[in-house]
Amino acid sequence: MKKRIIYFGTLTIVIILLLLGTYKLMNSRTFQLFGGLTSKVDTDEKVVAITFDDGPTQNVERILPILEKYNAKATFFLIGNEIKKNPEQARKIADAGHQIGNHTYSHQRMVLKSPSFIEKEIDRTNELIKQTGFEGEIDFRPPNGKKLFGLPYYLNQQNIDTVTWNLEPDSFYNSSAEKIKYVKDHVKPGSIVLLHPMYDKTGEELKTIEGVLKILSQEGYKFLTVNELQEM
Repeated sequence: MKKRIIYFGTLTIVIILLLLGTYKLMNSRTFQLFGGLTSKVDTDEKVVAITFDDGPTQNVERILPILEKYNAKATFFLIGNEIKKNPEQARKIADAGHQIGNHTYSHQRMVLKSPSFIEKEIDRTNELIKQTGFEGEIDFRPPNGKKLFGLPYYLNQQNIDTVTWNLEPDSFYNSSAEKIKYVKDHVKPGSIVLLHPMYDKTGEELKTIEGVLKILSQEGYKFLTVNELQEM
């Protein structure tokens, strides 16, 4: 009986540790088992990448002038089915010289999905991105940053880089003032900032974009696409 208790106790501990390890791997912003992953870039130059997830939506019309005002190039990780619904907005992003990345076709979490599902989600979106006129390297960002084994393996086979982030003000604060302060206090040369302005109807996220660009410009930062940042 004592041996059984020890055996099942050990087995339970092992299972718990495996589950915890799997959970941490799934949510890691800095590590995956296959292929390249960029959450920031090590550099001494005052450069930063502003990145936007989701869409495109009509908010593109409001985002692009703000970026132009601060001579900023950004990276838009777009959803395939949203590109299909709003192709003109996606083309405007490409025409303005910004980078477009792949954020899957349906925005489902890419965990425990079949290889065929992963392939379809990524390839369909890549084709739609190419139709916008964007000709650069297409990076990938998993929805909610979640990935395990199948997704990184497929991306590695296709030579597609995974891009995450090291600053995510939307996850911690609601007001634009708090988000701007968070970025100002935590930014470092080579940082990648994640923002979600596409479905914002309050204007708060647009205030955040302008506030971040203004405060970082005052501190001497320049704004590059992720591809430009990686080339450094």
